[in-house]
Amino acid sequence: MNAESAQRPVKVMLVDDQPLLRTGFRMVLEAEPDVTIVAEASDGAEAVELARRLLPDVILMDIRMPRMDGVAATQAIVDAKLPVRVLILTTFDLDEYVIGSLRAGAAGFLAKDVPAEDLVAAIRSVASGDAIVAPRILRRLLEKFVDRLPEPNESTPTHLDSLTDREREVLALVAKGLSNSEIAKELTVSETTVKTHVGHVLTKLGLRDRVQAVVLAYETGLVKPNR
Repeated sequence: MNAESAQRPVKVMLVDDQPLLRTGFRMVLEAEPDVTIVAEASDGAEAVELARRLLPDVILMDIRMPRMDGVAATQAIVDAKLPVRVLILTTFDLDEYVIGSLRAGAAGFLAKDVPAEDLVAAIRSVASGDAIVAPRILRRLLEKFVDRLPEPNESTPTHLDSLTDREREVLALVAKGLSNSEIAKELTVSETTVKTHVGHVLTKLGLRDRVQAVVLAYETGLVKPNR
């Protein structure tokens, strides 16, 4: 987070078709001095329109909604290249639609019954540019639904030819759930070197964060389930 954004509250938009849930989230977040609610929406189409106009820092996005669901809304926001981060809210930790949301560009996901302190921490983390899905959790999610992963389209990198052998190796280890420090020990290099390799992987493949990198590693077959 840059100096300017660190001095102002995180602007959050709530998107859910259940008013009571939005009210609950609003009550929790309005108690935080560094968070402000700038808008609410009851479906994805309204969320996209408000996101374009208000540019919130973080959107708490439900998945199943009328008119436009959370996956399509996330994709529309990412395609519009808005400086907005989407945090998916789901009833179940292992909801198959989460995969589509992460692939579309969501920064992570949380269960709707997440403790208040974890919700606030996740919003702060996402606002600062981090992804909040732990690699091992994402790996379990992908292995559960790997057979249902969407087929890559033309706009999605379907090969890893642009990566060096070491970058491919680092990507595979990221996808297996290793942290930067664990990868550094595995490859006998410094953690700074690993961070540099991860940065190159994200840049070359046009990915926003490690979450998308893990999804792509499974989609391309670089990493197979239970291996």
